[in-house]
Amino acid sequence: MTVWWWSWLLTAVGVFGLYAAGSKKSWGWLVGLGAQFLWIAYALHTEQYGFLVSALCYGAVYSRNFWAWRSAP
Repeated sequence: MTVWWWSWLLTAVGVFGLYAAGSKKSWGWLVGLGAQFLWIAYALHTEQYGFLVSALCYGAVYSRNFWAWRSAP
């Protein structure tokens, strides 16, 4: 059984991570990265495999941005 609100919750977590990152909190990128693991679980559970590709791509960008922001002066 699919819980209809799961994708909405995952979206909210991702937006919160972006908001935190935009507020110059480097951990905001980690929130977004963590959300990708949840999107992977969602994709597998609902058999919507396109979300796997997006989660991997978004995860790569979140990781890159986290490292870039941490190493910035």
